[in-house]
Amino acid sequence: QVQLVESGGGLVQPGGSLRLSCAASGRYFSIYAWGWYRQAPGKERELVARISGTGGTTTYADSVKGRFTISRDNAKNTVYLQMSSLKPEDTAVYYCNLVPGMTYWGKGTLVTVSS
Repeated sequence: QVQLVESGGGLVQPGGSLRLSCAASGRYFSIYAWGWYRQAPGKERELVARISGTGGTTTYADSVKGRFTISRDNAKNTVYLQMSSLKPEDTAVYYCNLVPGMTYWGKGTLVTVSS
């Protein structure tokens, strides 16, 4: 019932910035908390940012605090992740999903931080 389309990934140099977008379709988008997850090669998927249904509350993993900002536009059914001061360890496939995640996951968008 929900479609997820992540975009905005790419290759950036350390210290650079990138903005990811997640276009989601489905019922009751605005009443659910959404999050950005990432999965690096050989590692488990982890939640790096969460935003409440109204957008009034955000939570971040310690590894990205102060560098990443999650936001949402409920009128557009879109969730964003603004990333700055990127580090090589941020390299991963980034996914958006409900918090907790649904069974269905989109293809994600690859972020590669390298010089």
